[in-house]
Amino acid sequence: MASEDDFHHSSNSTYRTASSSLRADQETLLEKLLDHPPPGLLRPEDRFHGTYIIFFSLGIGGLLPWNFFITAKEYWVFKLRNCSNPASGEESVGSDILNYFESYLTIASTVSSVLCLMANFLLVNRVPIRVRVLASLTVMLAIFLVMTVLVKVDTSSWTSGFFAVTIICMAILSGTSTIFNSSVFGMTGSFPMRNSQALISGGAMGGTISAVALLVDLAASSDVTDSTLAFFLTADVFLGLCVGLYLLLPRLEYARFYLRPAWPAHVFSGEDQAPQDSPSAPLAAPGPRDPSIPPLRPILKRTAGLGFCVVYLFFITSLVFPAIATNIESLDKGSGSPWTTKFFVPLTTFLLFNFADLCGRQVTAWIQVPGPRSKVLPGLVLLRTCLLPLFMLCNYQPRVRLRTVLFRSDLYPVLFTSLLGLSNGYLSTLALMYGPKIVPRELAEATGVVMSFYLCLGLVLGSACSALLVHLI
Repeated sequence: MASEDDFHHSSNSTYRTASSSLRADQETLLEKLLDHPPPGLLRPEDRFHGTYIIFFSLGIGGLLPWNFFITAKEYWVFKLRNCSNPASGEESVGSDILNYFESYLTIASTVSSVLCLMANFLLVNRVPIRVRVLASLTVMLAIFLVMTVLVKVDTSSWTSGFFAVTIICMAILSGTSTIFNSSVFGMTGSFPMRNSQALISGGAMGGTISAVALLVDLAASSDVTDSTLAFFLTADVFLGLCVGLYLLLPRLEYARFYLRPAWPAHVFSGEDQAPQDSPSAPLAAPGPRDPSIPPLRPILKRTAGLGFCVVYLFFITSLVFPAIATNIESLDKGSGSPWTTKFFVPLTTFLLFNFADLCGRQVTAWIQVPGPRSKVLPGLVLLRTCLLPLFMLCNYQPRVRLRTVLFRSDLYPVLFTSLLGLSNGYLSTLALMYGPKIVPRELAEATGVVMSFYLCLGLVLGSACSALLVHLI
């Protein structure tokens, strides 16, 4: 990791010195002025990368429980099929629950995520971030403790009730996870950019860990309840760890420097905003905390271009992954080898995509080009559209309308999935990091929530259109 001395700092961001062709993009991150701490207030170092590690861990904790929840597919199948002598009517209901379980989970998580994002934006200036973060972590931990207990409980006599409990828990978990992630992401807007990158990369690490856990579970072929119990206990421990790490964060001198109160949000009026950390800027808000709702219009105006990039990035990604990618079969499936049957999709889809996504996000710790105002960024985002026909022309099964399989080698889906993950990780991290940096510091947290909404919107649109795309094949 490069030293922070190799970076220039704005009051709200960090960027690496680059060639003169990138100077315009760098100046966008310095729209106000360079970071000149007030006299007597020197910027401390992040000793032992403590703050970076905490944000990376919080990123893992924010998504690891949700990833474990959806990764335990065999567990849900086992629980929902485990009916003892059901009547014919109950059997049809159970079959419907099982066949459409993933759709129910998607609807529950999407609706609760959107509602909680809206609520979080309205509460940015009304409820302290400490309360929102700790409350959401506590609720997430409580939900997973309930689900952990239910793993070893015989639910065969109340399958429908267990299904209802699961859907409710998923909705609550998804909503509180959204509040936690968007709040912490908004908080990183007041830190140098490398801390936002740490949080985002941590989320990708959570996906990678869950993919590895799935492979271990498949290889061990142990009792499904035992492996699920291990998943959920791991999530419980990590959520408890996140509570401790978040409480530790303000104790670090480096973190306290960037957590200094910003000017109240009502002073924002376009381009005449006073510099965030200028010598004349107060260390604390000059009056009581402004309870009003953050101004949405200037945030949307400043982040419109980046918002489009985020929406379209995740739209394309969710079109392909997992709906299409998970149905691409090995051309050697008939050989009966476990690597071309049992492990092909977990390896070439889940693990490879999550690992490539993690690598793409981690690269942004050292390279941050193109910049937030560059035309190259949306160009690269639009270029990812070419990945759609590439995946469709692999060995996707079953095929009804599009009979042609152009790429007749298992290496092609590996290559395309790597490109999908790398481009998603790198470009999305840049766009998400830039968002809170191009607005005044007191709007950084609200902007983080808005950027999270862009991400959610892209996922919703992509997931909805993926069903149509599958029917075209």
